[in-house]
Amino acid sequence: MKRSLFAFLSGGLFGAGLTVSGMVDTTKVQGWLDVFGAWDPTLAFVLGGAILPMILAWRVAARRSTAVLGNALPAPVEPTIDRSLVIGSVMFGAGWGLAGLCPGPAMASLSFGGVGGVVFLVAMMGGMYAAPRLRQRIDQFATA
Repeated sequence: MKRSLFAFLSGGLFGAGLTVSGMVDTTKVQGWLDVFGAWDPTLAFVLGGAILPMILAWRVAARRSTAVLGNALPAPVEPTIDRSLVIGSVMFGAGWGLAGLCPGPAMASLSFGGVGGVVFLVAMMGGMYAAPRLRQRIDQFATA
């Protein structure tokens, strides 16, 4: 019960922050990405506002062995830049630029985003379903 309440409150705060900051407005996001056109730099404050608290959270988490709710914290992963990371990042960025949404804002915009937000979420879930299967086929092809 405590975990569900915490998840609900965290998700609500996240969604409210996305809405207030304009991250659910596809034209604002596309304006941020249009650096050679009508660039809208205001989302830099949103990004900075997200990074600063995370720096603090990472420092606090580094000193803890368990999370606030008692779960074990995962071990830090080794930062490696490989083909999968680069291809996935390019695909994510292209989708973000074309749609003006990424997964968090898409979920937050469900209540008012219209059909476009629903289509985006269905396509995103389809991609999430297909990606591991496609990855497995690519790996099989590469080792053959």
